[in-house]
Amino acid sequence: MKDSIKILDIIRGTTVDGPGFRTSIYFAGCRHECHGCHNPSSWDFEAGIPYTIDKLMQIIEEEDFDVTLSGGDPLYHPKFVKELIEHIHHSGHDVWIYTGFRWEEIIESEELFDAAKEADVIVDSPFILCLRDTDLLFRGSSNQRIIDVKKTVSHKDGSIILWSR
Repeated sequence: MKDSIKILDIIRGTTVDGPGFRTSIYFAGCRHECHGCHNPSSWDFEAGIPYTIDKLMQIIEEEDFDVTLSGGDPLYHPKFVKELIEHIHHSGHDVWIYTGFRWEEIIESEELFDAAKEADVIVDSPFILCLRDTDLLFRGSSNQRIIDVKKTVSHKDGSIILWSR
C-alpha cells in the first residue's frame, strides 16, 4: 500500500455529503468519467496534495465529525481506504463512501469489497445526467442508491438494504 494518497480537498463541517456535520475528503482520480460530473477535475489521479493516514486522522480528530469519502472515486484506492476507515471507526466516527461503482460490481471484486464492507453507508452508481434530480437526498441522480452496508452485508439473502434516517 502507498504511504500517502492524493487528496483534492477536505471540507470541514459540510452537511451535503451525509447526515449531520461531516468532514468530507475528496480523493483524486476517477475513471467513470460521468457525463455532467460536477467535478471533472477530480478525474486526474495526479491532481491534489499527498496525505498520509496520520495527517488525515489529525484533521478528522480536530473536527470531531463523521466522515465522507468522495472524489474522484475513493474505491480506486481500496487498500488505503480500508485502512483509513479502520482508523476512522477506531476514533468513533461513521464513514460514508460515494462511488461510481455499482454495489453489484463491488461485491464481485475481492479488493473493492474488502474496502467497501468497512464503510457504514455507500452511495453507489455513476451519476447519470438524464436522471439528475435536485430533490434527492444525498445523491445526484435517481439511479444512485444509499446503501446501508452493515445491514446489506449481514442480510442472509444477499439483497441490498437501503439506508434510512
